[in-house]
Amino acid sequence: MIPTLRTERLQLDPYVPEDEEVFVALFLDARVSRWMGDGPYPEEEIRALFGRIFTKVYAQELFEVWAVRRDGRFVGHAEIKPSEVVGGHEIIYALAPEAWGSGLGTELAEAVVAHGFGALGLSEVHATVAAPNLASLALLGRIGFERVRDVTEEDGGTTHLLTRRRARSAPVRQG
Repeated sequence: MIPTLRTERLQLDPYVPEDEEVFVALFLDARVSRWMGDGPYPEEEIRALFGRIFTKVYAQELFEVWAVRRDGRFVGHAEIKPSEVVGGHEIIYALAPEAWGSGLGTELAEAVVAHGFGALGLSEVHATVAAPNLASLALLGRIGFERVRDVTEEDGGTTHLLTRRRARSAPVRQG
């Protein structure tokens, strides 16, 4: 079962079927989709992806995917999932442009990373970011991600693999 996560201003909860239109609108927005995989994608592919969240991801409990809401209103998407490309768990997040520039991206990424370290017990979390996506690279750098290597994509573009390692706890002093 996908847990609900809460931050100061956001709530991350499992998608419901009624979220389809806002999900599709988010991924059809060229300002968002240009940074998501090989986007932008045709609408029918986005709708099929939304359907797979229920029929595959949730049904088989493959990984965690959330609708991101602020004050009850959909503002984005987040997930943490195993990835062969990064050799571990990768975070993925997207916010609607009207939510940009308000610190919500940092809040969102921190919540997903904390969930990975806490509930999932991960020792490190990864992210892949297209080299031109300076805003996301800056955000991840601010919250402790470090560039590990670059991947040259089929189209010749460069994607940076970034990793954040869980801080080691200080040893507990005995009596």
